[in-house]
Amino acid sequence: MRIAYICADPGIPVFGQKGCSIHVQEVMRAFRQQGATVELFALRWGDGIPADLADVTRHHLPPVPKGDAGVREQVALAINPELQTQLARKGPFDLIYERYSLWSYSALEFAQIQGIPGILEVNAPLIEEQARHRGLVHREQAEQVADRLFRAASGVVAVSAEVKDYLSRWGIAEKVQVIPNGVNHHRFGAALSPAIAKAPNTFTVGFVGSLKPWHGLSHLVNAFAQLHQRVPQARLLIVGDGPQRNPLQADLEQRGLLPWTHLTGAVAPEQIPPLLASMDVAVAPYPAKLDFYFSPLKVVEYLAAGLPVVASDLGQLSHLISPGETGWLCPPGDEEALADALEQLWHSPALGQQLGSAGRQDILAHHTWEKVAQRILAMALEPVTGISWGEPETILSCEKQALREASLD
Repeated sequence: MRIAYICADPGIPVFGQKGCSIHVQEVMRAFRQQGATVELFALRWGDGIPADLADVTRHHLPPVPKGDAGVREQVALAINPELQTQLARKGPFDLIYERYSLWSYSALEFAQIQGIPGILEVNAPLIEEQARHRGLVHREQAEQVADRLFRAASGVVAVSAEVKDYLSRWGIAEKVQVIPNGVNHHRFGAALSPAIAKAPNTFTVGFVGSLKPWHGLSHLVNAFAQLHQRVPQARLLIVGDGPQRNPLQADLEQRGLLPWTHLTGAVAPEQIPPLLASMDVAVAPYPAKLDFYFSPLKVVEYLAAGLPVVASDLGQLSHLISPGETGWLCPPGDEEALADALEQLWHSPALGQQLGSAGRQDILAHHTWEKVAQRILAMALEPVTGISWGEPETILSCEKQALREASLD
């Protein structure tokens, strides 16, 4: 099978170190492990190509320049004709697989015209995310692009039930399947040496993430402060970097907890497994009142590493973790419950080992990237829907205007 993988999101360097970048890489690996040939069409590439993906054929899409947000949106929209032209020239393909981005629709319309499967992966309600966190000038056009794209897709992968619920507004429920994110279990062997040597009789609480406001880091610090009063041997290992790094460090210093904390800063993906091996328990302390539609990569990696996991009882985590069997769930934002759970795991290493072992077995049985790829490819074998429909004039006018402006530069 020959697959065209489309990533037309200017915010994703496909060979970078962001979570979304790792996601793209792992899906491509999984397709290749299933015997498929993958060709990549993308806007951004990142700093370095992993050795095992160096032979992937890459097709460059026109870049989206930095600057005015409205102009960026129109330029991104204007890439659609070029993308469709490239697909026609580089084909034929047996499957077109696209990671949803705000302004790209032509690849799946091309698949529809060619009568081949076109599968769309939706990781988040991007229109709402963009409007809330980064700014969205042409929201109406983004809605129309989404409508075209969702209707053209022969199948849609939603990474969580919450994302599927979001997609219901477009009336495409019959073509949506929930397929949570997976893990590359080959990276998380049981015999990995810790990156940070464990001192005797210590208890290391670990967190991995991009240190964003919605990760609940203030809850983690408050819970760790309670734990450290009860268990002076407790240590905190925070892996990653991001906008909350400075306030987090200042909070830890003010509380006198900095000597018991190790902040690694940004690390390469290959450093994550030995850092997880340095932990005794891993946490995902998401706060309450969070629009939780995520399928957190870090939690499946925690579980694959055989760590006992304490996470907030939210969204997909409530389904991923069976309390008392494969992990521990706490009410979101409940710092005392988090501290209590961590203390109990300190006092009962056997319980932690039991939870970690069961969690790893469950992940290997149900949530590897290979299984994700198998489910996606099974969707591709279903009949193409063959939906036919028109083109919103407002989108075409934006495209034509952007192309005219580009020709003048």
